[in-house]
Amino acid sequence: MQPHNAKTNPSSETTDSTLIAPELKSGAAWLASADAVLRDDFLNELTEGELLALPFLFEFWALDHQLAPSGDWRSWVILGGRGAGKTRAGAEWVRSMVEGSRPLDAGRAHRVALVGETLDQVREVMVFGESGLLACSPPDRRPTWSATRRVLTWPNGAEAHAFSAHDPEALRGPQFDAAWADELGKWRKGEAAWDMLQFSLRLGDAPRACVTTTPRNSEVLKRLLAASSTVVTRAATEANAANLAETFLEEVRARYAGSRLGRQELDGELLEDHEGALWTLGGLHEGLVNEIPQFDRIVVAVDPPVSAKTSSDECGIVVVGACTSGPPQGWRAVVLEDASVQGQGPLGWAKAAIAARDRWSADRLVAEVNQGGDLVENVLRQVDPLVPLSKVHATRSKSARAEPVAALYEQGRVSHVRGLSALERQMTQMTLRGFAGQGSPDRVDALVWAITDLLIAPAAGWKKPRLRAL
Repeated sequence: MQPHNAKTNPSSETTDSTLIAPELKSGAAWLASADAVLRDDFLNELTEGELLALPFLFEFWALDHQLAPSGDWRSWVILGGRGAGKTRAGAEWVRSMVEGSRPLDAGRAHRVALVGETLDQVREVMVFGESGLLACSPPDRRPTWSATRRVLTWPNGAEAHAFSAHDPEALRGPQFDAAWADELGKWRKGEAAWDMLQFSLRLGDAPRACVTTTPRNSEVLKRLLAASSTVVTRAATEANAANLAETFLEEVRARYAGSRLGRQELDGELLEDHEGALWTLGGLHEGLVNEIPQFDRIVVAVDPPVSAKTSSDECGIVVVGACTSGPPQGWRAVVLEDASVQGQGPLGWAKAAIAARDRWSADRLVAEVNQGGDLVENVLRQVDPLVPLSKVHATRSKSARAEPVAALYEQGRVSHVRGLSALERQMTQMTLRGFAGQGSPDRVDALVWAITDLLIAPAAGWKKPRLRAL
């Protein structure tokens, strides 16, 4: 049997965490896998106080993704699939912040904000839910709920105030030393509500927030994940299989495994694809190549920025190679490099384009000249007077030009080398209605010009060779 040195306090039924020795706090897996005799021996050796405390010692029972990481962080984001144990983790984190060693002792936090998409969801999930704060709290530490004030109050005086993300202005004024935000990914006013919450986290030495959410393609969530002060734990639904109905897992596996909805709701994967997107990140990654073939042609496409200022938009510079032997149906292309630059001025991007041509021994440059006219050619020829150059003019919208190229991707005729994340991010934001990202999709424009020059335009003029009569 696993040894222990449990501390006891016979005169009290408190759920002090010191009642169970540290070496037992990671013993849930051992307890679950032990045979009946060992399990009975372990439980029989515990005192009454230890038995009362054991169900409420979350560190003992928690899965790895449910425990807060160590270190100096401001926001802890738990990304998980449905039923992965996010709510329980959030509730237990709040407990760890507000509770002291004994029921009336002060904890690290005294004023907590509970923020959900609606007040009903705060009340029914975060407070009264099966994994909510009331259900997780031992009897001697259980808070009381005031419906009129929308406040939970613990025996030690700590309070948790409920807020709806639909009303960001309600967070203007109050101040807190901790916050639990649930399902941030689906808040309709996510940016405003999260910003107001950050301004209210100003009490104590190190105010913190715990965010429990199923991943959604929302700007506020992506911005939070990118912050240097954010730590993240992730888990799929399967991670919490022991606490879920077997029939539920069987049904959702059969119905949604491998689908976009399944990847988001079960695997806890953040899908950055936009509705109506011409490309998906998953589709792009399925076509990654490990070996570069021998090409018939290589071009460097350039989409210059409108302004000549160094602070202007990016200059899209993309290198693509193509194999064009035989009929057009068999032509293939590989995107080799994204050499795009920003803030370097006309001469800077011209040098970058020529350098890309030299690196890949490309046949020519393809440059859009709608905005610059002869200026684009003149700048490029300042760097290399003899550079082979094809000038192209945009006569249709960006999405209309991109659609035929996206169709080639769907047919598996265009692949990428690894390491083109910036280009691929722009591609997943290009939709049938236009570009869903910020700024101009210069990288995508350059890609479209390259594929058009290599595969689409030549195919339109291709004629099947005639057989000579013998």
